[in-house]
Amino acid sequence: MLGLSPREKEILQLLRSGEEYPVSRLSEKLGVSAVTIRGDLRDLDVKGLVIRSHGRVVVASAPQTAVRDDSNTPQKDLIAKLAASLVKDDDFIMITNGSTCSMLPRHLFGKRNVRIVTNSTLILPYARANSQLQVTLVGGEYRSQAEAVVGPTAIAQIENYHVSTTFCGTDGFTMEHGLTTSLIENAQVVQRMCAQATRRVLCVDSSKVGNRGFVRIMPVTEIDTIVTDSGFPSDLIAQLEEQGVEVLIAT
Repeated sequence: MLGLSPREKEILQLLRSGEEYPVSRLSEKLGVSAVTIRGDLRDLDVKGLVIRSHGRVVVASAPQTAVRDDSNTPQKDLIAKLAASLVKDDDFIMITNGSTCSMLPRHLFGKRNVRIVTNSTLILPYARANSQLQVTLVGGEYRSQAEAVVGPTAIAQIENYHVSTTFCGTDGFTMEHGLTTSLIENAQVVQRMCAQATRRVLCVDSSKVGNRGFVRIMPVTEIDTIVTDSGFPSDLIAQLEEQGVEVLIAT
């Protein structure tokens, strides 16, 4: 995320453990000065990854999100990078919440004047770091476990926008049941954002294949392009291409 240094990653890992780590303890644990640690914490604060208050430091994302984001991270980052290559200067896009989709803006540095409509609070640090991203965060009910804004207000605001591409994710993927998720509210947001776009791009790592969530989002044929990793089954790719769905493999 945001080009973190090895020490910044280690700081986040320590903070996510749930133990108390004041500056003095971080300094001793990592073998650097307190001045250096304070500088790292300032940088992490600017990136929106930690919150500093009254001498305490905590990670900005919920523990559940931290665990989810750490799984299959290299594959997800490759997928996000390839998906970002589909974005052009002056594009209007939507990005749904989700660990893979939230990495996409990391790879938009160098693009000019990209307008993003999103319900993902994980995207906000990239808006701070990249002046060429104009981010509209829809209103609604905040869900810490998903780092997302959902609900009727979010849906109503999404309906006000029309974009060239929506980038979405999924918890489960099968040909029979399509895209599925565990939360009804997430399904509603993905459905609405996809309806507002000319092109629908699914960003999904191969670990999701074969999973079936509680709520159906949409059939696979409503997706135009799938961006995935090299572990995606070749027979499934053939079936998707027969259905007119483009499949791009991130390597």
